[in-house]
Amino acid sequence: MITISVIVGSTRQGRFSEKPAQWILQHLQKRGGIEARLLDLRDFPMPFFDQAVSPATPGRAPYENDVVKRWTAAIAASDGFVFVTPEYNYGPSAVLKNALDWVYPEWNRKAAAFVSYGSAMGARSVQQLRDTAIELQIAPVRSSVQIPVATLWAHYRGGDVNKGLAELETQAQTMIDDLLWWTMALKTARNAK
Repeated sequence: MITISVIVGSTRQGRFSEKPAQWILQHLQKRGGIEARLLDLRDFPMPFFDQAVSPATPGRAPYENDVVKRWTAAIAASDGFVFVTPEYNYGPSAVLKNALDWVYPEWNRKAAAFVSYGSAMGARSVQQLRDTAIELQIAPVRSSVQIPVATLWAHYRGGDVNKGLAELETQAQTMIDDLLWWTMALKTARNAK
């Protein structure tokens, strides 16, 4: 059994991110041998990272913030991730980047995929997240789902978001296939230590 966490990367009022997050979560739940769960950053209101040393510092004391402790435990219990990310000003949301920055060893040697939306369908946000993931020793898979702006606007105008997401079924299946392959390979390697 592997655990895949879908991370909702926006906490804004009226946000769109929970719709594609629920959509991809349902796809994961249809697969056998997977525990798929949602990690909503609204449930983890962490302060901006302000510690004297980085989470990657060997021998550092555990952080004291209870929300950070819960977040770190949720990441540790996951084998792979799907980041659902908006694009704000050519990059991911500050709250998502902050959530990444609070953790280090618990991210290591796990796979991640990306579902994005926003300007340029979120592609620039994903590119920045891929670089961050590599620094955290997360293995980003090549396949992703980029949601067209028309589907995002449907959300804000009361239109049919599900219709727009349904048009991305092939991309979603390919991304999930790739994510699960890498997640299993990396879990097997981690367990072989």
